[in-house]
Amino acid sequence: MTTLIVSLPIDGATGATEWAYALTPDGQTLGGHGRAPAALLPAVRGAGAEVVAVVPVQALAWHQVELPRGAPAGSPRLRAALEGLLEEKLLDEPERLHFALQPDARPGEPAWVAVCDLAWLRTALQALEAAQRPVDRIVPEFAPEALAALHVVGEAAHPLAVSSGPHGVLAVPLMPSTVGLLPAVEDEAGALAEPAVAAVAEQLLGRRLGLQQAPQCWLRAARTGWDLAQFGLAGGGRARAWRRLGVAFNDLLRAPQWRPARWAAAALVAVQLVGLNAWAWKERASLAAKRQAVQQTLTRNFPHVRVVVDAPVQMEREVAALRQATGASSGRDLEAMLGSLAATAPSGRTPSGLEFTTGELRARGLGLGADEARELATRLRPLGYAATQQGDVLTVTLQEEAR
Repeated sequence: MTTLIVSLPIDGATGATEWAYALTPDGQTLGGHGRAPAALLPAVRGAGAEVVAVVPVQALAWHQVELPRGAPAGSPRLRAALEGLLEEKLLDEPERLHFALQPDARPGEPAWVAVCDLAWLRTALQALEAAQRPVDRIVPEFAPEALAALHVVGEAAHPLAVSSGPHGVLAVPLMPSTVGLLPAVEDEAGALAEPAVAAVAEQLLGRRLGLQQAPQCWLRAARTGWDLAQFGLAGGGRARAWRRLGVAFNDLLRAPQWRPARWAAAALVAVQLVGLNAWAWKERASLAAKRQAVQQTLTRNFPHVRVVVDAPVQMEREVAALRQATGASSGRDLEAMLGSLAATAPSGRTPSGLEFTTGELRARGLGLGADEARELATRLRPLGYAATQQGDVLTVTLQEEAR
């Protein structure tokens, strides 16, 4: 899965804008990066490919609100509720702004809301759409996090300090007068700077900072659960849904945090395959043993049978031949079938005609109604016979032959 990450220009998108971008082949590692006009940005195709737009920290304002219980996430009333909650905090008219709620926000609990200029964001997205690079997700460059972090970005002449954490996101020009505004960051891994401003930042902050290039920061932002494409910018359609499904599937296949689950799934499949093969082998062995037992019964009772093709059929023929040779009657004979019919037919009913072939008796003129025929068939069933009536003819057969 290839992902194109594009940083939206803070000055607004025009035909001459060069877009900063980064590529990742798997959503985890950084590939190429650079700057190019929108039409010359790398094209990403294939299952799970997506385009992620990164909103610069300077373009976003962050506000924390408590969501009303009557407007859960996804509710059509949520936008109006956010406007009411933020009305006194906004510097512009709400209809000119875009709102985005943090992932997994719950009614009745504090939640962060990102706010930016709607026209600026829509212009950038339309420029990428026109260049055949439609955006699948919109993420903030920096967002509130559980642990405090400090990033220094920008140019050496104008460094920008970005503090993110439970307090939200604070971005101020880095200078001696603003150093005291930045919250303390204890974790060394959470204090980073871009190479161009690292020396200035270390001098002003009086501490060492790790190095992180801007594309690495965008990659980290793309891996978060944020998506600012909400309300009027909410992406719909089947194509986007399939792309998101592809991204989730790719994460399941490649992401390190899913490695134990992948091993467990592979082990489960292997165990199932081994179990199914063992069960199939056991069933085949049991079936072969039963077939061998039937064949041995045939050859033991009829030694003259040398070749066994279908043991049950051959045994039935041999038994019939033996019964015929000894004069013993069977259920296929006329006497046995007539006796069973006479014992079960309604009293006073005498057939006007009989037709008999081995194992089948046809009786005419019994004058049975439909209910009487069904009752007769029910009575004959325990005796091993099946009976059906068509017109004035009742046909009696052995149940085995009827099947």
